Amino acid sequence: MNVRPTASPAEVLQAVTACGGLLSSALATAGPTLRAWHWGPCDPEGFAAMGVAEVLLHTYDITQGLSVDWLPPAALSAAVLDRLFPAAPPGDPTRVLLWCTGRGELDGFPRQIS
Repeated sequence: MNVRPTASPAEVLQAVTACGGLLSSALATAGPTLRAWHWGPCDPEGFAAMGVAEVLLHTYDITQGLSVDWLPPAALSAAVLDRLFPAAPPGDPTRVLLWCTGRGELDGFPRQIS
């Protein structure tokens, strides 16, 4: 997908919302044993977790670029960690998710490089 340089923020959000709707519809109709490719075979639950991670992490990236104080919600961060990063260290789920994806520091652990 390419976003026109002249697109307004509302138009960009409309496109993102449409993409979320497509993912939601695909997941709602996919059988639990179905597999699709994303860095390897992945089940619908994994695709859902990746979709949530994309929204959380790129929203974080955007807010950082705009100097807006925002962090991904802890409950959603925990769900993403449980599904996509089962070996993640314990701690505040938001901070751990940011660390796992190279977006933050975590005491006692070297910075991740993504």
